[in-house]
Amino acid sequence: MCAQRVNAKLPARGGVGLKADHYHRILNDKPDMGFFEIHAENYMGAGGPPHGYLEAIRRDYPISLHGVGLSIGGADPLNKEHLSRVKDVADRYDPGLFSEHLAWSTHDTEYFNDLLPLPYTEVTLQQVVDHIDEVQTFLGRQMLLENPSAYVIFKESTYEETEFLREIVKRTDCGLLLDVNNVFVSATNSGGSPEDYVDRFPVEHVQEIHLGGHAPETDELGYPILIDAHDRKVADPVWALYARTIDRTGPQPTLIEWDANIPTWKILAYEAEQADVVIQSHIETQAQAAEKRGDHVPSA
Repeated sequence: MCAQRVNAKLPARGGVGLKADHYHRILNDKPDMGFFEIHAENYMGAGGPPHGYLEAIRRDYPISLHGVGLSIGGADPLNKEHLSRVKDVADRYDPGLFSEHLAWSTHDTEYFNDLLPLPYTEVTLQQVVDHIDEVQTFLGRQMLLENPSAYVIFKESTYEETEFLREIVKRTDCGLLLDVNNVFVSATNSGGSPEDYVDRFPVEHVQEIHLGGHAPETDELGYPILIDAHDRKVADPVWALYARTIDRTGPQPTLIEWDANIPTWKILAYEAEQADVVIQSHIETQAQAAEKRGDHVPSA
C-alpha cells in the first residue's frame, strides 16, 4: 500500500520535467512547484532507484505522464506490449494527465529516435482516430494529443493542422496539449504566423501547455531553420506567444521542457516561475475587467 498522495489534479501553474539531477533537491527542499512531468518510457522497469525517488515525489506533487513511443500517427498497429507498459506506469502513479504526440516513430520492427510528421489527409486522420480510441479504451483514461514541431509541409495534406486536430477531438473525445514552442518553431520554419495559429487553435479542448527552448540552425541549403531542441531557456517571442495563448485558453498547467544540457534547479525553477507570472497577470487582468464591467451594472 502506497503512502497518502496529494490529489492527482494538475494546478494551473508552471511545472517542470522531473530529472534525476534534481531528485535530491526536490525531496530535501520540497520546492513550491505546481507539478512534475515524467516520460512514461523512463519508468517502465519494475523497480530500482528511479521508482523509489518518483514514489516519494509523487506523495508531495501531482504528475503529468507524457509518452513518446506509441507512434500514434503511424500506419502500423500500436505495439500492444508498449501500450501495456504505459498502462502499468499510469496505474502505478495516477497521473493528473496523460499525453502523446501527433507523430509517428515506428515502422515494422524499426524504432526511430525522432517524432516524425504525417500528412493531414482523411486516411491518416482515421489512423490517428483509431489509435487514440484504442489507447483511451485500454488505459481507461483520456489522452491529450500534442501538436508537433514541423520542418516540412506535405503537398498531400487536405486539412490545416488546427482543423485536423479539431476533427480528431470531435471523433475521439480526446483532449489537446498545446505546445507553444512547437507553434513558434513550425510557423517560423514554414513562413506562417504563430499568432494566427494560436487564434485558430481549438483552445476549448486544451488541458495542458508546453514551453521549451529552440535552437536556430541552417538547413543543407543554408536557409535558417528552428529546431525544437529543449536544451535552453524559453525565448522571449515564445513567452509573448504564451501570454497570447493564456488569454485564449485561460490559466492552464504549463510545463517547461528542458531535456538536454540540463540546468541547475535554480534556473529550471525560475522558468516555471515565469509561467506563474504570466498566469497570475492574466487572472488579475480578467478580474480588473470584470470589476470595470460591474461598475456599469445598474443597481437593483
